[in-house]
Amino acid sequence: AWSLASQLFGVWSSSSQMESSPVRNRLLLVCAAALFSTGGAALKAISLTPWQVASFRSAIASAVLLAALPEARRAWKWPIVPVSAAYAATLVLFVLSNRLTTAADAIFLQSTAPLYLLLLGPLLLREPIRAGDALYMLAVLGGIVLFFLGTEKPVATAPDPRHGNMLALGSGITYALMLAGFRWLTLRGHGSSTLAATALGNAIAAVAVLPMALPVARVTVSDVAVLLYLGVVQVGLAYVLLTRGIRHVPAVEATTLLMIEPAMSPFWAWLVHGERPAMWALAGGAVILGATLINTWHHARTRKP
Repeated sequence: AWSLASQLFGVWSSSSQMESSPVRNRLLLVCAAALFSTGGAALKAISLTPWQVASFRSAIASAVLLAALPEARRAWKWPIVPVSAAYAATLVLFVLSNRLTTAADAIFLQSTAPLYLLLLGPLLLREPIRAGDALYMLAVLGGIVLFFLGTEKPVATAPDPRHGNMLALGSGITYALMLAGFRWLTLRGHGSSTLAATALGNAIAAVAVLPMALPVARVTVSDVAVLLYLGVVQVGLAYVLLTRGIRHVPAVEATTLLMIEPAMSPFWAWLVHGERPAMWALAGGAVILGATLINTWHHARTRKP
């Protein structure tokens, strides 16, 4: 897996002659979102504890990002530390929530991050909330309510949906803090440090939960294979593709393409594990994703040149 990923990294990083290809750049984003979407199913296919998966996955991902992306080894500054800490919390909470609830619930509830980002804007970024954002906020809140209206039955791949959903909500909050932090770094002239913050965030996550991950009583060949996939491909390669493509695609279009992740995550969990989210959860996810797409499109149309 490492050899294959190394070859792929070399292909993408050496393809500067294709930088101007609109089709290629959009395909890179589609592939990145598709790889991200496999995380939920892969996390459920491993026998290690959630703490072990969170630690070892992030350790591998941090090593891959540092090795594959020169930008991740540069521009290390103290301001990236709190941003990296928020990202580390997001990584850990996402793993924990996926092991307790369905992949659909975990990714849909994490996708509430734009709601919290709007609320944080005036406090952290001095960016006011627009009148049109109120409708979006109400829609997302309505979507969240739908998740908790019904009672999902515990199953093998989702043994504690209610607590898992609470952790997924927490991952949405920390993800919003991370996104606000990236925006804050850019406003302060540290925009080149975002990849370094991503690599550091994975390193912090790996170290922070390592005490809960040890000792490792038993590990199988299948566990190692899935861990390598998660760290090298699902996080590492996906971020390489994302960083190569997103810099040449308009923000609203990039956001739309990346919505493939929450749309496909339930499909992979169903295909691999036969996991079926409740209808209330699917309805709530549809409301959240639909409201996000509409709000993004509205902001793009009304943004002043």
